[in-house]
Amino acid sequence: MPATTRKNFSTYHTAIFIVLLCVTFLCLMPLIYIVALSFSSKSAAAAGLVTFYPVDFTTFSYGYILKDHRFFTAFGVSVERVILGGLINFVLTVTMAYPLAKEGREFRARTFYMWFILFAMMFNGGLIPWYIVVKTLHLTNSIWALVLPGAVPVFNVVLLMNFYRGLPKEIGEAAIMDGAGPWKSLLYLYIPLSKPAIATVTLFSIVGHWNAFFDGMILVNKQSLIPLQTYIQQLVVAPVQNSADRPEELAKLSVRTFNAAKIVVTMLPILLIYPFLQKYFVTGLTLGSVKE
Repeated sequence: MPATTRKNFSTYHTAIFIVLLCVTFLCLMPLIYIVALSFSSKSAAAAGLVTFYPVDFTTFSYGYILKDHRFFTAFGVSVERVILGGLINFVLTVTMAYPLAKEGREFRARTFYMWFILFAMMFNGGLIPWYIVVKTLHLTNSIWALVLPGAVPVFNVVLLMNFYRGLPKEIGEAAIMDGAGPWKSLLYLYIPLSKPAIATVTLFSIVGHWNAFFDGMILVNKQSLIPLQTYIQQLVVAPVQNSADRPEELAKLSVRTFNAAKIVVTMLPILLIYPFLQKYFVTGLTLGSVKE
């Protein structure tokens, strides 16, 4: 390669690196600001002095959240919801996507079920009928009210189904010739081969269950069963109500720093889980998104 070409090539890559570095910084700016705001004092936040580093460093907002035992109760409910709901989503998504990935000659009702789930993905019965169904089944005020209504994420089913359809058909045929039935093929062949796609839909399920708060508002009345996001929403709506027994601390509390601390606390579990699934995320999303 000529020296001039190498120089232009190096300049091009340097420019790309600088542009990507600026884009990365722009993406991280809100997160850095929120973290800095959560560790700043009430007066600094009110005066607008906080930028990308804490002013008058304090952990008062975090201490205010953690002193309430209901925070840990709600945190435990959310963890239980993520584990239970994620497991149910995984089982139903895999067992539904696998037969739908078959050809029509292998699964004659495939077209009917495909239209059925696509209709369910685009339309729903509305909030009131949904609530009536959950209430009629006596699921309210239980952990099942938070996990069963969304037990089958249709988008995840379609994503995983397309991934299965992208696998070579010869693999399944070879398994059949070796005497493997549908369940054995699924457990020992298709699931191990679909780790990227399964990691992707698992991440979607975890984030969805962790961030959900609306169903906890309308389906759960017991304080001991309220998930973390619903608990934090209640703190936003009525902070005085949750702090009537601590008026001296309430006087020191800044709504801005308090909200920033809540954002940081709730996003930490996802930030800790994501690095373990990230290597599968892009691969699973792209391989399962397009079918020729």
